[in-house]
Amino acid sequence: MEIEQFETIALNVSLVGLFALMFFIVYDLAKKSNAGKLGTLVLFGALCLGMLGFLIKGVIAEMLGL
Repeated sequence: MEIEQFETIALNVSLVGLFALMFFIVYDLAKKSNAGKLGTLVLFGALCLGMLGFLIKGVIAEMLGL
């Protein structure tokens, strides 16, 4: 296994773990604050836009071949 392949796999696994942790944190925050369904939706929508932007950036970079 080349070092580039290992780095790519490690980055992807780490990002999936980080995103899962962030989703859990947002869910726990909504649960502890008794946010309700709409409040939980707003929390996930507002706090997870950064993750969505990061994923979209990666997709666009792959499409452009960067």
